[in-house]
Amino acid sequence: MKFKIICDSSVDLMSDYIKDENIKFEVVPLTIRVDGDEFIDNDSIDCKALLEKVNKSKNVAHSSCPSPHDYEKAIDKDCYNFIITISKKLSGSYNSATLARTLSEVEDNVFVIDSKGTAGTGILIVDKLNEFIKKGLSFAEISEKILEFRDSINLLFALNKFDNLVKNGRMSKVTAFIANLAAIRPLCCADDGEIKIKEKIRTFSGVLKRLVFNIGKICPIQTGRTCIIAHTFNETDANTLKQSIEESYNFDEVRVVSNRGLCSFYSLEGGIIVSF
Repeated sequence: MKFKIICDSSVDLMSDYIKDENIKFEVVPLTIRVDGDEFIDNDSIDCKALLEKVNKSKNVAHSSCPSPHDYEKAIDKDCYNFIITISKKLSGSYNSATLARTLSEVEDNVFVIDSKGTAGTGILIVDKLNEFIKKGLSFAEISEKILEFRDSINLLFALNKFDNLVKNGRMSKVTAFIANLAAIRPLCCADDGEIKIKEKIRTFSGVLKRLVFNIGKICPIQTGRTCIIAHTFNETDANTLKQSIEESYNFDEVRVVSNRGLCSFYSLEGGIIVSF
């Protein structure tokens, strides 16, 4: 039986990411709503237009996760299916995928993975699933090993603005208060899928330096690992960060990617999300 990897659009991947006749791949989009307009986070989303609309609006913009029906349509009854979602502490996407699994005709052939992160975290999981499948591991073996791998992933991020995370309740009140202090530019992390502040720093450039330092502190052995830098219209800082990480550590690969709709919406212009 073949395999299918399904993920929500928080993973920042295009629908043609995997090109293998034995592995199907599909991205199920989230949706962002601004002043009555809908931006569907698919391959054709215009992230620049989305953020221009958000910045001009006086109202609170919202995101919505895929419905259980959306996930159910993506499940292939002739395949073993893996579904990867953004952290269940940030969205209802995981719950939708779990319900879709129970509603499907092939419940036992569907495994839902809470990434406990977003952006590059999901990419790393997709890549590892792809690797396990090509090695010929069974569905049961992959299901066990992928959770072990998921729990080894770390996520650090630095944002210029926290507006949409705060307005949409994606941060605790204390974390949100600190993040919005004018004199503070926090270095944040994902702690079991929840956003927390790791360090409080005064400048964005200072945050990026501390981000590089903390990578080695959190992950002392980088051999055999990949580091993914996802940015929102901040290629300059992302590439500078890539160079610093490559000079400081021994990752097999340091990759720079652009955030898609959902991650752009929450990280806003200049945001940097690093998964490793």
